[in-house]
Order: sequence, then structure tokens, then C-alpha cells
Amino acid sequence: MISTPVSRFLALLSPSSLAGGTRLSVKALMLGAALGTSALTLAPKPVAAQQVSALMQSIAEAASSSKVLSEFYRANGYQPIFADNSARAKARRQALLRAVLDAPEKGLAPYDTSLLEANLRAIKSDRDLGRAEVAMASLFLDYARDVQTGQLIPSKIDSGLVRQVPYRDSLQTLTNFTKSSPQSYLRSLEPTSPEYARLLKEKVKLEKVIAKGGWGATVPTGKYEPGQSGNGVIALRNRLIAMGYLSRSATSTYDANMQKAVQLFQMQHGLTSDGVAGQSTISELNVSPEDRMASILVALERERWINMPRGDRHIWVNLTDFSAKIIDNGRVTFETRSVVGMNAHDRRSPEFSDVMEHMVINPTWNVPRSIAVKEYLPMMQKNPSAAGHLRLVDARGRTVSRENIDFTTYSASSFPFNLKQPPSNSNALGLVKFMFPNKYNIYLHDTPAKSLFGREVRAYSHGCIRLQDPFDFAYALLAKQTNDPVGLFQSKLKTRVETVVPLEKQVPVHLVYRTAVTLPKGGMEYRRDVYGRDAKIWSALQQQGVQVGTVGG
Repeated sequence: MISTPVSRFLALLSPSSLAGGTRLSVKALMLGAALGTSALTLAPKPVAAQQVSALMQSIAEAASSSKVLSEFYRANGYQPIFADNSARAKARRQALLRAVLDAPEKGLAPYDTSLLEANLRAIKSDRDLGRAEVAMASLFLDYARDVQTGQLIPSKIDSGLVRQVPYRDSLQTLTNFTKSSPQSYLRSLEPTSPEYARLLKEKVKLEKVIAKGGWGATVPTGKYEPGQSGNGVIALRNRLIAMGYLSRSATSTYDANMQKAVQLFQMQHGLTSDGVAGQSTISELNVSPEDRMASILVALERERWINMPRGDRHIWVNLTDFSAKIIDNGRVTFETRSVVGMNAHDRRSPEFSDVMEHMVINPTWNVPRSIAVKEYLPMMQKNPSAAGHLRLVDARGRTVSRENIDFTTYSASSFPFNLKQPPSNSNALGLVKFMFPNKYNIYLHDTPAKSLFGREVRAYSHGCIRLQDPFDFAYALLAKQTNDPVGLFQSKLKTRVETVVPLEKQVPVHLVYRTAVTLPKGGMEYRRDVYGRDAKIWSALQQQGVQVGTVGG
């Protein structure tokens, strides 16, 4: 969206003349009373209902290319909301220009004001003024949409971005703007989540770091452990001090304070917090503040995509953090490690929001068709007895013996059977799964593969989310509907029979992907871009004109 710099835009706001000899300061048109202008004759005096003025006709013509603007101006009798001399119109002009000029501070791209500039340059009549009026209304709609629900369309960036953005009705947005305090209304369009507000604060802090030259020299590649000394340790010390993890020190030895600083850094970057600065830690330490700023700007865009009520109680699964949390009234009340989809084109966990309806204790694993034909069919073609833990089920739901089946006669498209794994301790879904029915066949579940939870990067599944502590997760959910959640769950588990337990109050589930997350008391946590999605989003934002800036830059 970037084209003409704001400074040039302001320079173009020079006096023009209206028909009839009326002088018009275009700067005053935009800023009104804020610049001390008192009387401006911007629109004709009221006319009879049946009389169509040149201004009204111009507004109608200019708005005709937009369904929203056509409906809005038709409903208000083609009267201007920006380009007249009323105090409310002046307030709208002031608020809109201020918001547009401040857009980069919110992580948005500068706006292309070329059409508005052209219309302002050309004002010599009421018809010209009508075109400028509609250009300002169009600029308002662009800004309102962008600041409220994002500048990008997620699905156009990555196939895993299947989130349904909560777009608002543009006609209603414009109508409400005319009925509200302009400045307050424009502020209200932004996400109201605490995370959004904290990201903006951290953005300013990081801009100051960038303006001062960053965090200094990077740390040489190597492995640094307590007790070591030398130039590499000094570089590590200086980097930790510059980043705020270590108090000023002149030590050249990897001492206990440096070890604690490294551990804190590791915890805030999703690394194994052993206090040893190895390859992964050094790599994260050496990430530039500009790259961290890119993560923050992407996180701001992602906050706009999910600008909606998340639920007083909701489940928050951050794919990059390999964690699943239950959040009650803004507070994390339960957290467990998770395993997410492998970084392969058909296994990455998608991002979307849905509602958890029930859990299934002692679940049957209905093997997804894609897994059945891509993984198990080739195995059974080589050895009909392979994957013997899976039952072969025909279209009528009957279990079929493998003895007389020649699997080599089937292809992925012609394979006529379903594969099912009965409930058991070795079931691929473990002993419980948590369902929020969706077309992507994604859910949360237990797993017999417990060793994976000890790894730093936990991207191994076919797309579903595996939980390290599924029983405790179930107890936390059931605690809202029974005084004995453990007893209820265990009584169903002991039957060894598949049992559906509905949630009396369904819980929103949000599968998100955040590489930059704020800490409630200040500071940031960062995670690696495991699927490369943030890199794609950042590239798209840059194409729109979003830039890493510095305070005052």
C-alpha cells in the first residue's frame, strides 16, 4: 500500500479555490479546528429535499464503484460526513488523518493517499469536493479493516493458515463511525487483548534498541560452559548484558551469574534450560533485534486476525511453543507439553479456532484415509500381516479377515477398506481424545509415545496435537461440571469401552502460531519459526510496505 511519503502528502495540502470565489485551505479540510481554522465554506447550504446539488451528484458518482459506499451515501441522502464545515466533520477529518499517519506505529504499512491527493489538488468546485469526500470515506474503510482484522488474507499466504478472520460489516462500521466520537471510535477498532497492547509497548522498546545500534557484537560459534573463560565468554557476557539478562559485570569467567542468565534466556526462547550455551542457544542469542522486530510485527498482524472474544475459559495451543494451556479469565490454570504436526507439507498442524464439545475415553483410532493408503497399504502389499494391530473394515462396517485379500491389487484410490485400532493402552490416540469436530480432522489426544515430550523441538505427529498430561487435562475440563472429575474419568476408563463424555459447557479452542509472545510483567519470549510460516507472513507484510523502524526514524 505504500507510495507517497507522508511528508510529501502534507506538503500537497495547499490552498485551492472553490467555485464562487470561496478560498479553501486543503490542510484545513483535513485538520479543521486542530489548525485553528474557524470558518470554512466547504459544502453548499441545505437544499430542498427534491433538489439534487452538484455536491450530492458528485458524491453519488464517486461512490458508485463501491457497493458499501453507494449504500451508505444513498441512505444518508448523499450528504458529506467529512467535507463540510460542521464541528463533527472537522473532528472526523482530524481523527482519520491522525490515525492514518500513526498507522506504522501499530505495525501497519503507510497508506497510499495518491487518490486523495489528486482529489484535493483538483478542488475547484463542489463536484471536486464530492470526489474528495468519497476518497476520505474510502480511506477510512481501508484503515478500519486493516487495524481491526489485518492487512493480509491468511489463506493466501500459507495453506496451513485456515483461520476464519472475523471481518466486520463495512457499512455498519462506517455508519457507527458517524454516530460516535471519531477518535474514540477509531481506537476501539484495534484489538483489545492485553497481548496486543503489550506487543505495541515492546515494539517501541525494541525500536529504541535498534536506534542505539542493537545488542552489540554476536557471540562466536562454540559451546560455553560454567568455569570457562576467554574471548568467547566475554562476548557472551556482553551480549547477555546488552539484552538485559545479566547485570553489568567485568568477569571473563563463565560464573554462576552468567549461568543463571543463560538459563533464563533459554527458558524464554523455548530451549533446554541447562545453563550451557551450545549451538541452539548461541544461534538464538545472535538473532538481530531487527529480526526480533519482524516477529513482533507478525504477531501484531496475527492478533488482528483473531480480534474476537476468545472465551472466558478457552484452550490455547501455541504450535511453536509445543504447549497447550487452559486459560480462565485471562489466567493460565493448566499447562502441558504438546507434540504437533511434523514439518512436512501434509502433516503441519493448521491454525484455526473451534469449540471443544466432548472427550472420548478409550477411543477407537479410525485411521485417516491419507494415512491408510500412504503408509499402511504399501506395508500390507509387502506383507499382508503388517500392521496387525489394525482391523480391516468394509463399507458396511464389518471386520474383514486379511487371509484371502491380495493387497497388491489395490491402489490408493481403489483401496475399499477402512482401518481401525480398537481401544487399548497401545492405541495411537492413547486413552483419551478431545474433540472439536472440524473438517481438518484435528483434535487433541493422549499418546503411547511419551519419550517425544522430552525433546526440545516436538514436531512429530500427522497434524493432531498430542498432550503429555491428557488425564490432568481431562480432570481440569471436567472440574467445571462435577465435584469428582477424577472419579468420573477413571470410572469410564476402567470399563475399557469407548465412551463419549460431553462437556456441559463447550470450550473454545484456538490453535495459534506465535514466535513472539509477551510476558505479562514486561519482556518477550521468542520461539523458532518451525514451519516457516512467519517468514512468509513477514515477506507479505514487507510487500505491503511494513518496515522495521526506529524511534524517531
